[in-house]
Amino acid sequence: MLHLAVMPYRLHFRKPAPTSRGILTTRTIWFVHAWRSEAPEQVGWGESGPLPGLSRDGSGDFGLQAKQFCAQFNDAHFDSIDEAQRWVQQAIWDFPALAFGAEMALRDLHTGAQRRWWNTPFTRGEQAFPTHGLVWMDDIDGILQQIETKIAAGFTVIKLKIGALPFDQELALLRTVRNAHPDVEIRLDANGAFSPAEALDRLDALAPLKIAFVEQPVQTGMWGVLADLCRCSPVPIALDEELIAIRSPAERDALLSIVRPQFLIIKPTLLGGFAASEEWIAEAEMRSIRWIINSLLESNLGLNAICQWTSALGGTQIHGLGTGGLFTNNLPSPLFLNGNCLQVDPSLPWQLPDLAEADE
Repeated sequence: MLHLAVMPYRLHFRKPAPTSRGILTTRTIWFVHAWRSEAPEQVGWGESGPLPGLSRDGSGDFGLQAKQFCAQFNDAHFDSIDEAQRWVQQAIWDFPALAFGAEMALRDLHTGAQRRWWNTPFTRGEQAFPTHGLVWMDDIDGILQQIETKIAAGFTVIKLKIGALPFDQELALLRTVRNAHPDVEIRLDANGAFSPAEALDRLDALAPLKIAFVEQPVQTGMWGVLADLCRCSPVPIALDEELIAIRSPAERDALLSIVRPQFLIIKPTLLGGFAASEEWIAEAEMRSIRWIINSLLESNLGLNAICQWTSALGGTQIHGLGTGGLFTNNLPSPLFLNGNCLQVDPSLPWQLPDLAEADE
């Protein structure tokens, strides 16, 4: 019989991380463990890490929700991993982070409990793939310094948050970057900072700078405004937070059919895991909408799984995947950054926490 359990783990940032929802110094995640009664020594690992204020299941007592989720799973007495995964998929609309962690753990168990969720040239250490360089919120000088450091390291795609500083200052900063680096791809994330009245004017102002896309220019729920922007903006629009509130396939179909964005930002932790994310990708491709996979401050466990899944999907687009270097106490793993490329060295060991701390 299959079992699930969870254990909390607090990640500590190397330095305070400013985000659109405040400054983070720590981040609590929950590791999900899967095993069979007849072989308890073989354990599959997953990760659930909702962000309060962003994730659908990020409010309330997540630890209690996670224990109840595992108890309900264990009471169902699953013998088949396929059957167990189908049960997990029913939870994606209410508990996406839990569904992501459970799907990860069950898949790891199914593939041998070696943290090789997918078998690809990337996971075997035979190939690397590039990721974007994420620039954290800061003052103008700090942002410029981060950008120069990223470009010197070999990054050809840079992603910046906008909306925290006066727009004229951000526009001047972006002009400086574009003039200095005409071939670098610039992606912007507004986190809903533009008002409906000013959004199109700001996108018009950004157009000469050859911006790849702007994520979530206005607050969520403004489908009509977003639809107009996607139709009229000279800069492509990407949906990010807008996807989080969707609670059914019918709502997903309505959002994509009405708004018709140019890009989707796919974050498995927020959307309910890999199978759920692949449904978003399939719906996007039916409408010729491009998609980019992004991580969400996962530990090296979740990050490794997302990178492996991304490598299995293929394609040539550059995604937004973390590097694992943000935390002082991240789990040592085979994943590392080489210039602007993520790679796996299968000879490097995993160092995982003691399972004795898990709550059944």
